[in-house]
Amino acid sequence: ALSEEPVVLPFVDVAAEEWYGDAVATVYARGLMTGTAEDTFAPELAATRGMVVSILHRLAGSPTVSAEVFADVAADDWYGQAVAWAANEGIASGTSAETFSPNAAVTREQLAALLCNFAAQQGVDTTARSDLSCFDDAATVSDWAQDAVSWAHAEGLLAGTSATTLAPQGEATRAQLAAMLVRFSDYLENAA
Repeated sequence: ALSEEPVVLPFVDVAAEEWYGDAVATVYARGLMTGTAEDTFAPELAATRGMVVSILHRLAGSPTVSAEVFADVAADDWYGQAVAWAANEGIASGTSAETFSPNAAVTREQLAALLCNFAAQQGVDTTARSDLSCFDDAATVSDWAQDAVSWAHAEGLLAGTSATTLAPQGEATRAQLAAMLVRFSDYLENAA
């Protein structure tokens, strides 16, 4: 089990009473997320595609991969190993045949797909589905992301941004990512 000792955060921009305070403390304690600088976490900053695959790579035990898969990702970039690993494992696909767009903001549906693909790669059953028709914007979920978003909602990993909106094309902030990662790492532990 993961120890849940109270963590003293070095971040001046995360107040414990914020809705994401606990989540940030937990992902930081578990070594899943670090700050954007020594004393800042930047909770409202958009999470990027490179950030997310780096975190999943850490969750997988940081396996070493040598291939350079995309023209816009060098092996020695801080996310280089993670992107190559995620592409090789079928966890992440590029934004085109040649590009990964590591610095592009990750959308909520992309995040759902990355988590779903990672769970499947880890041998977890990802067949759960949720009826998304209660959301007025359910039709805006991309075709390729339908199953993943439905799974992530069913497993309680992706909540609506309100009772009637899912905002699948919306960008995920680092605070939202932290909250999803806490739920996801608990989910993986329980699914194992």
